[in-house]
Amino acid sequence: MLLSTRLASLLWPTLAALRRAAPALHRGLSTPSGSRHTLNLRGIFPPLATPFSPTQEVDYAQLEGNLRRYASIPFRGLVVLGSNGEYPYLAPHERLEVVSCVRQALPGDRLLLAGSGCESTQATIELTVSMAEAGADVALVVTPCYYRGAMTSAALVQHYTEVADASPIPVVLYSVPANTGLDLPMEAVLTLAQHPNIVGIKDSGGDITRMGLMVHKTRQEDFQVLAGSAGFLLASYAVGASGGVCALANVLGAPLCQLDRLCHEGHWQEARDLQHRLIEPNMAVTRRFGIPGLKKAMEWFGYYGGPCRAPLALLSPPQIEELRGTFSANGWL
Repeated sequence: MLLSTRLASLLWPTLAALRRAAPALHRGLSTPSGSRHTLNLRGIFPPLATPFSPTQEVDYAQLEGNLRRYASIPFRGLVVLGSNGEYPYLAPHERLEVVSCVRQALPGDRLLLAGSGCESTQATIELTVSMAEAGADVALVVTPCYYRGAMTSAALVQHYTEVADASPIPVVLYSVPANTGLDLPMEAVLTLAQHPNIVGIKDSGGDITRMGLMVHKTRQEDFQVLAGSAGFLLASYAVGASGGVCALANVLGAPLCQLDRLCHEGHWQEARDLQHRLIEPNMAVTRRFGIPGLKKAMEWFGYYGGPCRAPLALLSPPQIEELRGTFSANGWL
């Protein structure tokens, strides 16, 4: 049975204190002694592209092939069923099969985050529980947005609270205004950061001031901020972000992990030089050409990209030439 929102809010401080006191009990994903966070999200997470066959069926063999190639890159974990995974275009059974496939191929020390956000609270809870049963370590829950005008801070706090209360795995909030038209309000984030089962946020908006304020205002909580794009990764680290969920990591995973390392070691000049070379390729596979561009670029670096599901269309020859030129101009091809 779900706890009421009021009862849950009364219990949050006590539960959070217990979780900090006994991090080893939190799904076996504790960080070293003395660390503030019970679930370590530091590092790079590629939001995996879902491979499709020429007939637009999920191609699990190609997915496993990509996973084998990614195994040599020091990612903290993987994200499945995010925006770059064409999540809205997958049937419910396909979503669970993708999670199960990735879990079986993923080393046990790497986290698996799975997108489970739906438009209704009930559907989100049901899918989150199913994702956990399929092997996900963390639920990545995007903001419901179809009735955007009704998605007030109070409504979103209630939605996420009920999901987190019912979820058997930790929850990461997901704000991606470019796709939803809705930025998760700061006041909602700060309230939800107190919930013992909400461990962070993936913020794809690119507002560094907002991200820095979230880090600052949640510094007493077990809550981590993840940059949602490689284009502002260094800036995010500079204001205290823990890691990044970056589409470009599907293509340039090793350089992004290098950028992560340089930032955490304080080598800011080297990090800045590397960040500069990543900005244009990142824009090309996100804002400029989207998932079709991401999948095309993957093929140049030894991964299977393949087609998207309709209505997403393949790039035209001029677009492919422009995309390739962007990677070449920055020294990646």
